[in-house]
Amino acid sequence: MSLKLGMVGGGKGAFIGGVHRIAARLDGHWNLVAGAFSSDPERAAQSAADLGIVAERSYDSFAAMAKAEAARPDGIDAVAIVTPNHLHVPVAMAFLRAGIPVICDKPLATTVEDAEALVKLVAETGLPFILTQTYTGYPMVREARALVAAGKIGRVRHVQVEYLQDWLAMPVESSGNKQAAWRTDPAQSGPGGCIADIGTHAFNLATFVTGLVPSAVLADLTAFGPDRALDDNAAILLRFGGGAKGMIWTSQVAPGVKNGLRIRVAGAAGGLLWDQERPDDLEFTPVGKPTRTLRRGGDGVFTPSRLPAGHPEGYLEAFATLYAEAAGQVREFRSGAKPSIDIALPTVSDGLAGMRFITAAVRSSEEDGIWVGL
Repeated sequence: MSLKLGMVGGGKGAFIGGVHRIAARLDGHWNLVAGAFSSDPERAAQSAADLGIVAERSYDSFAAMAKAEAARPDGIDAVAIVTPNHLHVPVAMAFLRAGIPVICDKPLATTVEDAEALVKLVAETGLPFILTQTYTGYPMVREARALVAAGKIGRVRHVQVEYLQDWLAMPVESSGNKQAAWRTDPAQSGPGGCIADIGTHAFNLATFVTGLVPSAVLADLTAFGPDRALDDNAAILLRFGGGAKGMIWTSQVAPGVKNGLRIRVAGAAGGLLWDQERPDDLEFTPVGKPTRTLRRGGDGVFTPSRLPAGHPEGYLEAFATLYAEAAGQVREFRSGAKPSIDIALPTVSDGLAGMRFITAAVRSSEEDGIWVGL
């Protein structure tokens, strides 16, 4: 039986809300039944109607939605939060206090203090909280994680992540682009621009695949766009516990690159390379031996996926993996069963780590490139 999903944000003109809705539907685990889709009541009502939501479950505010859905015998089983960054914490807190599990887009918050308060509330309520770090849902990213954990590349020495886009190469925020407008506004995005939008994905991917615990960052953040208040390019060095090193380059002003996410891991006994634009392939190179291309669904690859080899899986399927696992967590919670411990699903703690990364990187850059501890 499908679980009932509510959504805050993601109305007409939004990008990520549609992605969440498709991902939630893909495996049949979720049915969208309620929403506060916009702070504009008219847009919220029209968005709900377009999505087939009955009028009585279309809300003008997230606070009204949390209260009403918690009181209904057929209330939602979880809420998806797809608003601009500054609303993540107040929305999440409203639903957690109403006893409703949360699925939240990243980054978790706009300040470390808010993120810490949210971590505390999740612990107090015991409710499931899932952070949609999309790229952790790719089968071959999980295969890379499994290979590292199994010691197939030996002790990790270095990890490098590159996440490049070009959509902010021109000042589109001044020409009516809603997505650009809020992402370049400190009041809505927080202290980080590019580093919060895609840098958190790069940071999360580095730690997810390697299992390394970051200890310090040194960052150079730049706003190349004219009169742009937040960074659109970031170059970052990382130190990890145990002596491993890392590098991250994220940019939204790199012409010719639409969504170039790539991770390379160098270990004492081998290396790995995964590229989001070739998501079904993982390059594995043992020291002194030829590079092998491991393919999703192929021989020797054990990470589960939906489709037979040769039928590509991509971004939406990776997102759907998170929603499918979130459904499992919510069902366990509703039944009182002991939560699974073997699911590689990002949580509120990963969100707090991301906020500490953003804050440290901003401070490092503001202080002309000093090492800042995490």
